[in-house]
Amino acid sequence: MPVTVVRHEPVVEAMSWASARALAAGANRPLEPVLAPFSEALGCRLAEPLRALVAVPGVDVSAMDGYAVAGPGPWRVAGQVLAGGAPFGAELRPGEAVEIATGAPTPVGAEAVLPYEQAVAATAPVPRARGQAEPVWVDGVVEAGRHIRRRGEDVAEGAVVLEAGAVVTPVALGLAAGLGHDELLVRPRPRVTVLVTGDEVVHRGLPEPGRVRDAIGPFLPGLVEWAGGRVTGTLRLPDGPEPLFAALGAPGEAPLTGEPTGGTPASVAFAGGTPVVPARAAPGDVLVVCGASSKGPADHLRKVLEGLGADVLVDGVAVRPGHPQLLARLPDGRLVVGLPGNPFAALAAALTLLVPIVRASAGTPARKETSALAGEVRTHPHNTRLVPVRRSARGAVPVGHDRPGSLWGAALADALAVVPPGWAGDHIELIELPPGG
Repeated sequence: MPVTVVRHEPVVEAMSWASARALAAGANRPLEPVLAPFSEALGCRLAEPLRALVAVPGVDVSAMDGYAVAGPGPWRVAGQVLAGGAPFGAELRPGEAVEIATGAPTPVGAEAVLPYEQAVAATAPVPRARGQAEPVWVDGVVEAGRHIRRRGEDVAEGAVVLEAGAVVTPVALGLAAGLGHDELLVRPRPRVTVLVTGDEVVHRGLPEPGRVRDAIGPFLPGLVEWAGGRVTGTLRLPDGPEPLFAALGAPGEAPLTGEPTGGTPASVAFAGGTPVVPARAAPGDVLVVCGASSKGPADHLRKVLEGLGADVLVDGVAVRPGHPQLLARLPDGRLVVGLPGNPFAALAAALTLLVPIVRASAGTPARKETSALAGEVRTHPHNTRLVPVRRSARGAVPVGHDRPGSLWGAALADALAVVPPGWAGDHIELIELPPGG
């Protein structure tokens, strides 16, 4: 009787969740600092402390509209100084005043500013000489030094106002401009390109039976931005190795092993059926492939990476959800992150591999937090579980709705609890989520 021999591929043990996350964090070196104009520096992190190139204010200036005065009153008004105008050309002598606008430089010798609302007209203490114009005199009560902002009172020249690593916010840009800067030395944000694969995926409207809406592409730009990077493009690819091969291939280079079938050039990708030429790779670039990372008949990512000569760093992680995730490095240095097609599994994988890569490249620190778990969770004997939770005074409370195909639980949560294999009730790590889940 013939004997049928069944050959099984060797079982490769998946990498632990902690090991995969640590490997991802070290896969890209922090990007080299660049001197960037304000429009490009926004959202980056400072690569050096921000110092004041000028003092603020740069000279002694008036804090009020009124009169800069010297000595006791009444005072004879000897001139006028406007903000942005020429300073008063002489030193004020006791008994003299200069009409002054807010922000205008106070004359040398000025001891205080008398605001308009506190000034009264005064009679000349001495008669004017024949032929002289009638001078204007003012009087009032002043306090020495009042309403004069001294040079450097707000910010001294050379003072450090923001430390290295601070995020360049819109307000930080205004601060830098006021201190004399036109450019800032920052760590550039790593560029991320998203490739959404699958003939069954639709991107607008209600999906027909057998098709699904893309729920991964919409959350990735915000997740990448929060981690310190920026999504510079999204390509929608049909199933099959050829479009994926073309999208991942280095532009301008021939494939390293073999040619994609169907006559598709290696330097062209597809976006809604239209050929797209990818931008030339830059250091720190990351490509994220949504779907195609499992081992089913429509999952071609591993085969394509092999054809491109990529070095696979992570091939599956012992985590639920998100087990079939992947990390590889292309010969030109770009990293490829493969995410599962189920939305919550893709989020879990992105937090495991993509977010640590982006944070390390951009120099964005990760928050470290542990907590008690205030609720029942299912544990796994071999895999880490990532469970959506909300923080409370009692600890992290599971919110439920955590099946791989649904983002409902993650949208209700403010963190994911890291429940290790065989967890026995100890404190667990919390992975932060972007504000609002």
